[in-house]
Amino acid sequence: MRGGKIRLLIKFKSLKDCFYDLKYYNKVRGFLYSLQKGSKYFNRHDNRGYKFYSFSNLIPPIDMKKDDVRTLMVSSPDIDFIRWLYGRILEMSHETKPVNIGEMQFEIDSVNFLRASVYDNSAMITGTPIVMRISKEKYTDYGINSQRPYEYWRPVYDFNAFVKQLSDNLVKKYNQYYNKKIENQNLFEMFKFKKSVCVHRIEEGVEQKTIGSLWEFKFSHLDNEQRKILQLGLESGFGELNSSGFGFMNVVE
Repeated sequence: MRGGKIRLLIKFKSLKDCFYDLKYYNKVRGFLYSLQKGSKYFNRHDNRGYKFYSFSNLIPPIDMKKDDVRTLMVSSPDIDFIRWLYGRILEMSHETKPVNIGEMQFEIDSVNFLRASVYDNSAMITGTPIVMRISKEKYTDYGINSQRPYEYWRPVYDFNAFVKQLSDNLVKKYNQYYNKKIENQNLFEMFKFKKSVCVHRIEEGVEQKTIGSLWEFKFSHLDNEQRKILQLGLESGFGELNSSGFGFMNVVE
């Protein structure tokens, strides 16, 4: 694969028969958070602003038998962070303690680096749902009638609301990460909505319904800065709640 930043490909081997936990998001987040102990990255969840990493679901997302293998990918624009995680996971692969992700129990089978890059004529697909929340002050702009402080975007609302807020989100991440002050811009030329999904995630012991959506995006004639913004999005995640496992993106080769 050409160029690009590195991401992790972790393979777990199941230690027992078990059901696939559809509410895995906070449990994988907790596992990755535990790997950060002893590093400068620990407590990054307490930092304000974006966290600049995302992760896939456990692939394939089906119930498993003992010795079945499941794959997890982790991406970040911070190569040192990815290398720290790689080292910690490599250490764990030599230990005998199981890795517990909720009721699912694994051992580390392998860990490797992957590369993923945005080029002209690139296509990207969602690995996990993109979450976009529309705040109350923007309801009038998009014809939304609601009393709630925010609404999750879903296809009953204007598609322009999704595309505009997604572009703004990526530019804000770019400005924060690179300490830039570029203006918002339209990054998306061609996009295909696949479906809307409702995910039940657990936060501080409380189950929350989170509405996201699955997409395919195609790009061409990108200038250098647009490519860098989208590359950061590929590494950090699209939309919101990336460090909780939402908006993980894959490049279609």
